[in-house]
Amino acid sequence: MISGVGAEEFAIDGFPQFALLANKSRAQAFEQSPSLRLPDSAFAQDSDARKSYVIPAAEIVGFDFLVNRVNEHVNGHDYEVTSDTIKHNLRTRWVTDNDPFSTNQFFHPYQGSMYHGFARSAGLGYWESSAYTFAGSALWEIAGENTPPSKNDQIASGIAGSFLGEPLFRMANLLLENGDDLPKFWRELAAATISPATGFNRLAFGDRFDSIFPSYDPAYYSRFQIGANTAAKNSPGASTQHDQNKIFADYAMDYGLPGKPGYRYERPFDYFYFNVTSSSADAIENLVSRGLLYGTDYQAGNNYRGVWGIYGSYDYLSPQLFSVSSTALSLGTTAQWWLSQSIALQGSVLGGTGYTAVSTLHGTGEKDYHYGISPQAQLILRLIFDNKAAFDLSAREYYVNGNIENRGGHDNIARADASFTVRVCDQHAIGIKYVWTQRDATYSDLSASNQKRGEVALYYAFIGGGQFGTVDWRK
Repeated sequence: MISGVGAEEFAIDGFPQFALLANKSRAQAFEQSPSLRLPDSAFAQDSDARKSYVIPAAEIVGFDFLVNRVNEHVNGHDYEVTSDTIKHNLRTRWVTDNDPFSTNQFFHPYQGSMYHGFARSAGLGYWESSAYTFAGSALWEIAGENTPPSKNDQIASGIAGSFLGEPLFRMANLLLENGDDLPKFWRELAAATISPATGFNRLAFGDRFDSIFPSYDPAYYSRFQIGANTAAKNSPGASTQHDQNKIFADYAMDYGLPGKPGYRYERPFDYFYFNVTSSSADAIENLVSRGLLYGTDYQAGNNYRGVWGIYGSYDYLSPQLFSVSSTALSLGTTAQWWLSQSIALQGSVLGGTGYTAVSTLHGTGEKDYHYGISPQAQLILRLIFDNKAAFDLSAREYYVNGNIENRGGHDNIARADASFTVRVCDQHAIGIKYVWTQRDATYSDLSASNQKRGEVALYYAFIGGGQFGTVDWRK
């Protein structure tokens, strides 16, 4: 860490509730002395001597071996790997497999996030770690299963794995960096829960990898919600099972919000958004991760600040009736605009293309589980009223072209939600939310399908630091 910089204590509680130390004067030092902003700073100062290319490679091989052994014990034949199956997979054509949707679109990206975390916590940079993630996924496809290697799994593990792994790594390090008032054991355990690979390397190698990746004190907004909702509109289409009512828990973080003096967007994911939702209907109902891969900040007048560039994203949405998951690259911007002295508008606008999977949940058949190239767009807005209340609105659309599988059809999937949250006291708030999701599918081997669901929810929210995320550069 950089010495000689004082710290000021204040609360930035998230979920679980932690009182964190945030080093405000360090950000001022970065602004005044750009030479302090060396790539990865203290984390990289001695990492040239400490970092390892061999250790994460060995960890990825060992991790794949353990996952294979567990799967062979639980699932049997497909994981009985021999030298003959490896040779066959090296020579065979890559295919599109049809494993369960959650396996392909959630567990594979999470497996890839482990590869990414092993490399990142061993001192490697983002792009180096992404290469390890891609190679680890290819190793699994060739030598982790005896079935033909799958190109859809390679995208999910090898690319989406990095888009998911980097936010997990950053959130774990943010806790380690700023959580000095939390006992060391609990701080390390919480960080390992967020990013298990990071926790493993810190435990296994001690001082070698205990340098903490520097966040440069980003402006961020965290929010934890717990509540209950009911279906206001439900057209299940081919789905045969759904819950009318459910309870849910939701966590979200906006990291690196634009406008903070001294903060720069020099590294991939210096800005990112992360959101995960679990419910009584689905253990993982939604998982969204998007980050700025390459871009820069900008300003327009005194009241407008933003960043723009190329974003990488991984989406997993499962609103009971169907599931959609996409790994995408988009061009977009994230910004904040002070509309008045006390009212601010934050938001993101993105448009791009992804590789997307769609499936009906609990359907009578699996024919509509398919992949396609999907132009997609997102609009996310938050109107903040003097940090006392916030109105959130988001909309996204995926147009999934089935021609990639020669099916001659398409899906049009739209999702929108609106919520209003009022702070009751300190970091505690209550709110109401409406979520609308719709899928229109037309394929030559399926009859036209329309599935839609609308949900109304009441929730309690715990807001990080008691703020709704405004960044005030006017002070």
